[in-house]
Amino acid sequence: MAYQTLYQEYMLVPPVTRAYTTACVITTLAVQLDLVSPFQLYFNPNLILKKIQLWRLLTTFLFFGNLGFNFFFNMIFTYRYCRMLEEGSFRGRTADFVVMFIFGGTLMAPYLPWVLLGFSVLLGNAISVDLVGMAIGHIYFFLEDVLPRQRGGQKFLKTPEFLKKLLDPAPDAPEYEHLPDMANEQPGL
Repeated sequence: MAYQTLYQEYMLVPPVTRAYTTACVITTLAVQLDLVSPFQLYFNPNLILKKIQLWRLLTTFLFFGNLGFNFFFNMIFTYRYCRMLEEGSFRGRTADFVVMFIFGGTLMAPYLPWVLLGFSVLLGNAISVDLVGMAIGHIYFFLEDVLPRQRGGQKFLKTPEFLKKLLDPAPDAPEYEHLPDMANEQPGL
């Protein structure tokens, strides 16, 4: 019974948020159980190009460190804000969310990057990763939201059509008529 409820709740999480947070937890558990070493996960251009270790392009974004306070804190923020974006700003635009996510955009909460930077300082972690993330997020925001609205501005970041076809819901057929909203109707009247 409890398993069914847990599974149903898990399936209510938007797909990109669910896939990413699940991959992060599995990757961290694999390191914690010594199934894989963190040295097999980090981004290393030489190993990627010379030894064709392409998984490093992905796994560097899946490992948040060993299980502990820092991991749980990062996972809670990641889950909460990814879900908020996927259900809010990117509702019905999963492909656009994936492009933003791949581009590495910072989350819509304007102070979140600064909060995470502060926690990195308090926990004694290197702040370079946070600063690079903030810079990339600002570049994405500028290219996606600011530049196209300027006189003569244009949109440089375009979601590939194959992602839209793969991830976004199919549009309604033009001849399809939606049923009227019956929320305020009284039965039998």
